Amino acid sequence: MSFVGHKHNARLAFDPTYPSIDLNDFIEGEWKEFYGDVAEPMPDDMPKPLGKEVDVRAFVDSDHAGDKRTRRSRTGYLIYLNMALVDWFSKKQPTIETSVFGAEFVAMKNVVEKLRGLRYKLRMMGVPISGCSYVYGDNMSVIHNTQRPESTLKKKSNAICYHFVRESVAMGETLTCHIPTDRNLADLQTKVTSGQKRKRLVSGVLYDIYDYE
Repeated sequence: MSFVGHKHNARLAFDPTYPSIDLNDFIEGEWKEFYGDVAEPMPDDMPKPLGKEVDVRAFVDSDHAGDKRTRRSRTGYLIYLNMALVDWFSKKQPTIETSVFGAEFVAMKNVVEKLRGLRYKLRMMGVPISGCSYVYGDNMSVIHNTQRPESTLKKKSNAICYHFVRESVAMGETLTCHIPTDRNLADLQTKVTSGQKRKRLVSGVLYDIYDYE
């Protein structure tokens, strides 16, 4: 384990160990009827992958209308290679979403786009990827719509985000699962947290920030 940065009371560690991923939490539906024989595009000129495979995970979240002046929502996500945090993001969304569902799907689309770019870069560097990217979110409606092909879209305004994410799942690039809000590390990127919840979430990102003795 090598450290890539530190403060006086915390360390951000590049941890190469493999995470514990319960594959039973991720549902692989039958998507052919909806998106045909889609498959994740592979770079034509990528080198032969060498070394150990890496697991790609992401935690994603959104608040809803959190900006009191404009009522824009905020997207937040954390991306991990194995147990190493390699990318994080927190930014107001470019559009005003009228529903929690819409704001959460915009956030999901953002992280899936980022993961697609990361997967391309890893392959072009010869890094083998173990499989799909595993995305954890705490909005049950969004997860339901990305796990079950028979789920229907009720608001046409969310169609682009909806189909972008679902097609990524259909091509085997991404899988999603639900995670309770108090275990979603991306909550740190979208909401003001405090007390034990904050301590628990921060301990999943940084080492030794709190003295538990």
